[in-house]
Amino acid sequence: MKYRIVAVSTAAALAATGLLSGCGSSDDDSGDGPAASGPVSLTYWAWAPGLDKVADIWNTGEGKKTGIKVTVKKQASGDDLVTKIITAAKAHKAPDLVQAEYQALPTLVSNDVLADISKEAGDAKGEFADGIWQQTTLGSDALYAVPQDSGPLMFYYRQDLFKQYGLSVPTTWDEFAETARTLKKKAPGKDLTTFSSNDSGLFAGLAQQAGAKWWTTGGDKWKVAIDDDATRKVADFWGGLVKEGAVDNQPMYTPAWNKALNTGKQIAWVSAVWAPGTLTTAAPDTKGKWAMAPLPQWTAGQNVTGSWGGSSTAVTNDSRNKAAAATFAKWLNTDSEALAALVKESGIYPAATAAQTGGALAQAPDYFPNQPDFYTKAAEIAKGTAPAAWGPNVNVAYTAFKDNFAEAAKTRSDFGPALTAMQDATVADLKKQGFGVSE
Repeated sequence: MKYRIVAVSTAAALAATGLLSGCGSSDDDSGDGPAASGPVSLTYWAWAPGLDKVADIWNTGEGKKTGIKVTVKKQASGDDLVTKIITAAKAHKAPDLVQAEYQALPTLVSNDVLADISKEAGDAKGEFADGIWQQTTLGSDALYAVPQDSGPLMFYYRQDLFKQYGLSVPTTWDEFAETARTLKKKAPGKDLTTFSSNDSGLFAGLAQQAGAKWWTTGGDKWKVAIDDDATRKVADFWGGLVKEGAVDNQPMYTPAWNKALNTGKQIAWVSAVWAPGTLTTAAPDTKGKWAMAPLPQWTAGQNVTGSWGGSSTAVTNDSRNKAAAATFAKWLNTDSEALAALVKESGIYPAATAAQTGGALAQAPDYFPNQPDFYTKAAEIAKGTAPAAWGPNVNVAYTAFKDNFAEAAKTRSDFGPALTAMQDATVADLKKQGFGVSE
């Protein structure tokens, strides 16, 4: 069986080893430079709201000067878009640009959907935190997308209730566990937080913070290390808290969870920078009572966080104007006017570090009037974003997480077997798809 490409290799290396597969168009497509003869029209598939308005800024400004017009076509997000773009690429009908979540990039690269734009946009590296940039290079010299938004993990807590129960904001995970236990003793009907088996992305981010690298490559084979020491440390930590009843075991994003936040039954939440938007809807009665702090650390004094969510702007191999598309992708995610518009129109937290404070983010979210330095703190936290190591079957791993951890959380049993099952399902799927896997 012919193995498909491993995403961290460069296209040149893949071609040399005969591992390149998929139906992307040739690198010899016409119009590789932005200065094509006549106007250039680019199509951009994306799901974020308001991106058409941001593209209009380009079209009436830089686009008019360069003769490059961008049309945004709204798409579904997540796996639906990944499937659609791969299908389109096989028929040589992919758009010029696509909004791609970081964890989807290896899948798209392994299907030969995305172009290497390192020559056109590689000089933007300094605009982003290393851990974010790495997700678009997949650990290689190639660049498959320009980072757009990020979701660094943080700790949210009810300031008033922490004060009422004499709790200190935990700076380490050991302190976090003790805080959960102390609250249970003082207020048995309340929980510090919950472990949610619905949220694979949160668990992945927590594992990243601990140093996990779930997918890596060696030669032409993938290595899956979901059941590694770092992730097992995270699983055992949360499994232990659930087993002893120190935290709740109910999934998030349910009416019951919303009520727990809104009534003060749950007084803290490990989430990402976008949490204020969720809290506005889930816990409207508690506006102004929450505060944000750095994620607890495994080693005291460090500043390391993981990511929950985030996306990028990629150029496809089908584009006949790759350099023009890369020029727009770079502008969209590094230009100050574009970034301000992304914050305003799309509601994103920009990956570009310069845009994470001041300007459109000069004021704290409306939900946090008591923390005017919200985005200043968030930017400091984001600097410590740990690298993520994604593979070509993240969807399978995430599904296995939900299936196996749901049962473990429900029965308050050890999380170790659930983690092993997640590892085994991911490896089995890679082999089934025809990828080389090193044991």
